[in-house]
Amino acid sequence: MKSGKISNNVIRRLPRYLRKLDELNERGVTRISSFELGQQLGLTPSQIRQDFSCFGEFGQQGYGYHVSTLRGQIASILGTDRGYRAVLLGVGNIGHALMDNFCFSEWGFHLAAAFEVNPAIIGSTISGVLVRSMDELGSYLDENHVDVAVLAVPKEAAIPVTKELEAHGIEAIWNFTNVELTEPGSSTLVENVHFSDSLLSLSYFVSERNDERAAHAARAARQ
Repeated sequence: MKSGKISNNVIRRLPRYLRKLDELNERGVTRISSFELGQQLGLTPSQIRQDFSCFGEFGQQGYGYHVSTLRGQIASILGTDRGYRAVLLGVGNIGHALMDNFCFSEWGFHLAAAFEVNPAIIGSTISGVLVRSMDELGSYLDENHVDVAVLAVPKEAAIPVTKELEAHGIEAIWNFTNVELTEPGSSTLVENVHFSDSLLSLSYFVSERNDERAAHAARAARQ
């Protein structure tokens, strides 16, 4: 595998490749060219080849890519084979939905524990994971190795809980609080998830298309 700084855009395309390769595997496709893969993902063949070249040589000229082999290589690059341990903070609507519906293990994470302040939920088990009191968080982190914290607490608790996580050595956070936690100079890795971003991006493209149609209709009416 090649070393060096990989651009953020390339890294964010890797999960798309992984999902598409899983889909191809399920359909029984064993081989695919960069042209065919690009058509299905809306990317150019040269973009795909450039992305993969950041990590080594995966395909064969005249053959393309072996789907299951490429899938394994990309999964390894993304770290899905490293057995990371995660804990979830906040078992409200989003946290509960993640525990019920998101398969952490499918993507290489073991959800080891969940923490909550609501006494009605503490002590329950959701999808095989015990919900503990938030008061136990510090001691749990001190006694157990945890790679990633999934943050689904209310907005007002986001900063205090983040500070506690950092104080106990957590350096990676998957953040669903809608509060920006990324700070300049911080060593903590934060992936901020804002559902509104995707919806507003879609809103922009819908608006752009509608404006183009309206402009086209106005031009046609003037002719």
